[in-house]
Amino acid sequence: MTSYAAGDPAPRTPAGRPASGTGSERATAPPAVRPRRRVLPRALSGLTTRGRCLLAAGVAAAVCAVVLDERGLLRVAAFVVALPLLAAALAAASKVRIGARRTVTPERVPAGGDGDVCLDLWRTGRLPAGEILLEDRLPPPLGPRPRFVVERLPHHPVTLRYPIRPGMRGVHRIAALRATITDPFGLCEVERDLAAPSPVVVVPRVTPLRGRPGGAGTGGVDSGSNRHHAGQGDPDVMVRQYRTGDDMRKVHWRSTARRDEIMVRVEERPWRGGTTVLLDRRAAAHHGVGHPDGSLEWAVEFAASVCVHLSGSGSPVRLADERGDVLADLPDGAGPAGGGVVLDALAALQPAHERDLAVSSGPAHAQGHELIAVLGTVGGHGIAELTHTRPRGAPSLAVLVDTASWQQPGGGPTAAVTDTAALLRAAGWRVVVAGRRADVADIWAQLCRATATTPLQAGGSR
Repeated sequence: MTSYAAGDPAPRTPAGRPASGTGSERATAPPAVRPRRRVLPRALSGLTTRGRCLLAAGVAAAVCAVVLDERGLLRVAAFVVALPLLAAALAAASKVRIGARRTVTPERVPAGGDGDVCLDLWRTGRLPAGEILLEDRLPPPLGPRPRFVVERLPHHPVTLRYPIRPGMRGVHRIAALRATITDPFGLCEVERDLAAPSPVVVVPRVTPLRGRPGGAGTGGVDSGSNRHHAGQGDPDVMVRQYRTGDDMRKVHWRSTARRDEIMVRVEERPWRGGTTVLLDRRAAAHHGVGHPDGSLEWAVEFAASVCVHLSGSGSPVRLADERGDVLADLPDGAGPAGGGVVLDALAALQPAHERDLAVSSGPAHAQGHELIAVLGTVGGHGIAELTHTRPRGAPSLAVLVDTASWQQPGGGPTAAVTDTAALLRAAGWRVVVAGRRADVADIWAQLCRATATTPLQAGGSR
């Protein structure tokens, strides 16, 4: 069904078309509607200009009939007054006897892709409904608000469809379906919200990838499964240094005695191999934040593509942000369902207000497996954080987004991004610079070639 923007002439939809199957979609049905009290007085407030004029004319005729003692005129006046009142009663009855359901497909709509909204409308009461004007109140990112006119609503569902094409990822919300119900004579109209609000999850685009960096997802010689062992007799206990506010009951005394500093147990099980994808979402590190063509959206698309690709191959994947906080954790063998978890997390992702990276303070740093960092503009403090975070003896890969190219397209890498890449390479990272027009699949292929052809440097400060 074609969508129509508000203000355009609404098409008249013939009733009686049967509802079609919708497959596996997310449907939002309103609860059972109960008649409200004092419906007629509210309906009277919805009298149209025609209805108000007819009511006023009937009252005036009744007054004249009483003054002139004209019984015939009084009967006519009574009929004229009763007509808008009956129309209001009919509209009020129709108001509480109409059901609706909204279904959005697919469950996750890709940014820039096509979605479909299906509206099922039916009559549950015996009284006929007049003309119904429907307006589905879409948020601006999903497009203009479609409007439909339905006449003579039957008991079986009438199906209306319209497309959506969101340009920006996010968790959007379609407001309740607004219906304006008019009686057959056009004397009264009543507004009502039919279908309940529906969420629309717009996920970042996912580019199919091929291959993988050498060793990615397999764990290094110093992975978290052995680097965090507390000591003999505790092969599966992870420990870290004591921080202010930690529960003293979690102190691991054997490790404290061995290391001569207070060590506390970490409740998580050791991460056995896998890959951490670190996404730098700082607003200060990107250009064009909030715009579909901004550098942050490119970084989100790259991170989504990598996570879905690695998870689909059966590898454990962990998605973290610039603070090291875990956004999504996919176990071994998560498969396509795990990709959906990552996409949901990235759909709801908001820009961060931190000025610098603080990766070493988050839980993702404690795992110590392979690291793929998708970075914006990085300063000296951020480079130090990345150097400290780099796992020893495992691949450390970085995609450095040249945010300056979003401001000045067409030129080569700037001196700042070239210097940052050189410093990261000197610290043992494999770095690929991505400009504004970079293709996600090409950058991933460069990352795979850089790792496969360059000897891995063991070590790295922590």
